[in-house]
Amino acid sequence: MSAYTPADLGRRLGSGLLSFPVTHFRAADHAEPYAFDEEAYREHVGRLGAYEVAGLFAAGGTGEFFSLTTAEVERVVTAAVAAAPEGTPILAPVGHGTATAVEMARSAERAGADGILLFPPYLTEAPQDGLAAHVEAVCAATDLGVIVYSRANAVYRADTVARLAESCPNLIGFKDGIGDIDAMTRLYTKVGDRLTYIGGLPTAETFALPYLELGVTTYSSAIFNFVPEFALSFYADVRARRRADVLRKLDAFVLPYTEIRNRKNGYAVSIVKAGLTATGHPAGPVRPPLTDLEADELDELTTLIKGIDS
Repeated sequence: MSAYTPADLGRRLGSGLLSFPVTHFRAADHAEPYAFDEEAYREHVGRLGAYEVAGLFAAGGTGEFFSLTTAEVERVVTAAVAAAPEGTPILAPVGHGTATAVEMARSAERAGADGILLFPPYLTEAPQDGLAAHVEAVCAATDLGVIVYSRANAVYRADTVARLAESCPNLIGFKDGIGDIDAMTRLYTKVGDRLTYIGGLPTAETFALPYLELGVTTYSSAIFNFVPEFALSFYADVRARRRADVLRKLDAFVLPYTEIRNRKNGYAVSIVKAGLTATGHPAGPVRPPLTDLEADELDELTTLIKGIDS
């Protein structure tokens, strides 16, 4: 059973930086290629949890949720719960079709997760009423706090989110993966502080400062995986509205980093694992259909990381 009520979890998540630990896999030439490397993963989660982080999303987008079986997801979440320092919230991924999502929500409870991040349904587009029914089914299946992830084929309008905030007491958060300032303004105006708002774009640091003015007090930092001190320093500058420091760090590291990330589809995940390799904490390869960075790109990233001045 989670140590956090949904309301407590929402407040905790909104109070500090969040991150998605990568999921560690065996090398492609290993006897079990791409198998989950639980020992290395536990060590990584323990290392990240030792920092002042408000929550960790196990097996999320950066954790390659899309490539994991449902059994693997439960194993990864269970390992994260066991490895995280006491008091560090662990959130589990839930996704695919509604029936599978309901099963995964119950699996998250078995694994000891503190909350749930609800990913878009698999493949198909859906009307707002259908998306609302999807969220309501997942919320009804669990006592854990639920965060909806608005992106891709599941973009929730402000009136839909307001309806869900009324009908689902354990809906605690809204994670934005679109980057539509107008939509976020309408959402925050309509729903206000009923929910915790989380920035969820790839390399969310690029949107952090303008989003803070819209009630988005936190975001999930992928770079926290491999440069945690820099990520926390950047977050502190955002929350303190130290605009000059934020812009300096964007120019020196974050924006050059995104230039490498943008070179191939899927590099938003691959570059994080490359960052761990560059800093001496390799996490293994990404699973197909993703591909790892090229050798020269890894060298470029390594040089960029070495030049960081937090």
